[in-house]
Amino acid sequence: MAGSFRAPVESAEHGPYFRSPVSPMRTLLVARLSSDADNAAAAKATMPESIRAAVERWNPEAVYFTPIEGDRTCLMVFDMDDASQMPAVAEPFFSMGAKVSVQPVMNLEDLLKGLAALG
Repeated sequence: MAGSFRAPVESAEHGPYFRSPVSPMRTLLVARLSSDADNAAAAKATMPESIRAAVERWNPEAVYFTPIEGDRTCLMVFDMDDASQMPAVAEPFFSMGAKVSVQPVMNLEDLLKGLAALG
């Protein structure tokens, strides 16, 4: 495919697949801490340290904190270079008892570029 940023990769285990060797993927992590779990983490003073360490390690584009449906919630937008980074990103939040989701996201520039590629 002309102009594609994805390069075909051959794997004996997985067969042919596509991987982006150049472009990191903008990713949204949502970590929702239930009141019981995060109260325990806050009492041990581990929550601020864990969050600070995650922010320092992943150098996010943006980090927000807000209550969602009664849960303390961290929203972090960062660049993920490879799917194998998901455990390292999510584990600090799992260890605090959080429900974690990780998904690719786009900003307006990404959306417009994608729509333009449709023809």
